[in-house]
Amino acid sequence: MRIVPVVVAFALTLGGCASQEFVVHQLPPETPAADNAAAITRAEALANDKQEAKSEQQSGGEQAPPLTSADAPSMRTYDPWERFNRFNYRFNARFDEAVFLPVSNGYRRLPPPIRSGVHNFFGNLSEIGSIINYTLQGRLRRGVRSLGRFAINSTIGIGGLFDVATKIHWANAPTGFGTTLSKWGMHPGPYLVIPILGPSTLREGIGLLGDYGAPYGVNIANLYRGDQSWGLGVADAVDTRANSKFRYYSSGSPFEYDDIRFLYVRKLLLEDEGLHKKDPRKRPPPDVPAGQ
Repeated sequence: MRIVPVVVAFALTLGGCASQEFVVHQLPPETPAADNAAAITRAEALANDKQEAKSEQQSGGEQAPPLTSADAPSMRTYDPWERFNRFNYRFNARFDEAVFLPVSNGYRRLPPPIRSGVHNFFGNLSEIGSIINYTLQGRLRRGVRSLGRFAINSTIGIGGLFDVATKIHWANAPTGFGTTLSKWGMHPGPYLVIPILGPSTLREGIGLLGDYGAPYGVNIANLYRGDQSWGLGVADAVDTRANSKFRYYSSGSPFEYDDIRFLYVRKLLLEDEGLHKKDPRKRPPPDVPAGQ
């Protein structure tokens, strides 16, 4: 009679498990010979690396200085207008959800050739600003390349609807007035969240004014003056948003504002270092120990 409760309990357990998904995981095949050979290869590679490092040290080769806490990027960001910026960030999130995303989602329903043509058209127009800014930066070779891209795409590419220059390996490398100000030695300045446009800094905000002013001054085909300029700007904004995967508050982090601020400013500083060819890890003189 003692067997009956055991059988009942076993049946109830099976009944509970029947409502859940049962998955059988197949173990990978055992290959001891191949595993041993791979382990021997890794051990030999580590031994060779150790021997090479020892030989370089004995020969007096130049050694990279050890990393210290000073080499780590600071998590602090200069944000004196944080209250104003956080308000703008919340406004941008609500505007994006109510206006930008619905419009851009409708734009994505257009046939791919149409969306590609619109995107190429605005990319070709942006070459005008790149030509001007590369010239102001003294990077004439890049300016000539942007001029060549604009000429090829405007003619063979039928007004920029087709990116022919990229197909012949003339890659697009846009630049703006913010980069020009950086080249002239202007610091990024305090962090700034611009309504609708998003994360920026004081320098990049000034650069945006220059980027909008340059096409207005050149006014190619009379596109940037008059009522048509408003429609052109809205279409460009929708195309830009439709090609961006960013979504507000999708990270699930309660510190999303701080994370985006850090990543944006850090990216900007790295671009400045590359622009001025600065070495982020300065080596101490040979007669001074590292860390002093």
